[in-house]
Parts: sequence; C-alpha cells; structure tokens
Amino acid sequence: MINYLDQLKHTDSNNFFLMAGPCAIEGEDIALRIAEKIVSITDRLHIPYIFKGSYRKANRSKGSSFTGIGDEKALKILEKVGKEFNVPTVTDIHESAEAAMAAAYVDVLQIPAFLCRQTDLLLAAAETGKVVNVKKGQFLSAGSMKFAVEKIQDAGNNKVILTDRGNTFGYQDLIVDYRGLPEMQSFGVPVVMDCTHSLQQPNQSSGVTGGKPELITTIAKAAIAVGADGLFIETHPDPALAKSDGANMLNLALLEELLVKLVKIRQAVV
Repeated sequence: MINYLDQLKHTDSNNFFLMAGPCAIEGEDIALRIAEKIVSITDRLHIPYIFKGSYRKANRSKGSSFTGIGDEKALKILEKVGKEFNVPTVTDIHESAEAAMAAAYVDVLQIPAFLCRQTDLLLAAAETGKVVNVKKGQFLSAGSMKFAVEKIQDAGNNKVILTDRGNTFGYQDLIVDYRGLPEMQSFGVPVVMDCTHSLQQPNQSSGVTGGKPELITTIAKAAIAVGADGLFIETHPDPALAKSDGANMLNLALLEELLVKLVKIRQAVV
C-alpha cells in the first residue's frame, strides 16, 4: 500500500480501508454516535477507518434542500471526531477558497464528482499538502482520471486517492463498470469504490435524488473481489430521517454484518 495511506490509516493492515459516516454533518451528538459505532466495528475487524462527513452540501437539486449547519460549526465537529476517536477525517470542498479552511480541520480533502475536472479546485486542494480524494465524474471514463491525478501531482502533492461512483446510464440511473478500478489503480494511486452514491437515482421529478440501498452489499462485494483498495459507504442510524441522501444510505445497524462478509472476501482474494 502507498506509504502516505499507511500513515493516514495508523496501521500496517493488509485489509481494505473504509471511508464511512453520514452524508452531511447534522450535529455533534449524531456524528459522535456514528463514529463511535463504526470505530468499534472497524477496530474489531482490523479495518483501517476514515470518518466521512460533509460540512456543507453545495450540490442540491432543490434550493430548499438541507445544505448544512454552518461551515465552522460542522468543521469543528469533524475535528472533534478525529481527536476523540483518533481517526482521520474526510470532507468535501466545492470552491478553491474552501481548501485551506477545511484543511485546518480534516486530514483528507474530497473533490466531488461533478467538480473533478476543476483545475483551480484540484490545485488549491493539492497546495494544502493534505491527502486529496477525487471522486470520478459520472460523465468520465476511468482512463480520463489520470489527468486529475497529474494535476495534483504536478502541484507537488503525491497524496492522491481516486474514488469511483458509477457512470451515468440514461437520465435517472448509474451503472458501475468494474474494469475502471484496476485501470485507475494503474496510475499508482489507491482506488476506492463508493458503494452508496453509485446506487443513486438522480434527476427525479420530485427534486430529491432516489436510490437502491438494497444493492449496497452487491456493489461492495464485487468491488472487494475486483481488488478495490478501499470502500466509501454513507451510513446513518435512521436513513429515512437523514437530512441528505437518505435514499441511498446504509442503515448503520447493517454495517457490521456487511463488513464481516467483505473481510472474508478480501482474505480470499489477496
């Protein structure tokens, strides 16, 4: 595994790593409860863990959709989670000016899929020196992501992760092409499968994205079998009440059973 990722994970585990947490930071109590539950599971299963939470959701279909509880408040919650549980944290950034601000609180800066070609944003993230996780655009081939990697590396930052989240298939669906995982790994960076966003059903007439969370297990199993370095899973104690992307999130109560199965698959294929 890449050295910087081993350092980030605080372990030399040969297991896959996990980025997981709520879609958005909704409040301190629920963030800490989710982190505590996932840490207890990943510690037992020896899965390196990075807590995920968006401090702000900038890409919403409807103007009335939840976007966040306030940037600084949410970032301070992410920082508290990291310190309290001694785990790295990751959050999205949307504009160049946000990179330095978010970098003061988290370990990994994530570039949303729709913004993966935004040169100024990639460079701003690179210049913080933090690990940069770039979500592959639904509209791009796996091979095209080498240019995102090159932009960050040319800026002097070799700490890059790529995350697949499916490809646009028609107007209201996505499909996962697993050939893309090894292709992106050929760029010399860790590759993650986003098991929840790849099951989104965007462009719904209601203005609220739908999803098929019952297939999260299928996507995750296939990704580990193919050799993904990590998994990205958004999870919540009650997805129906989640303030963002509840339609495709995994119920937190189902996470341990899923991870137990995935560890067995990982052990069989390494």
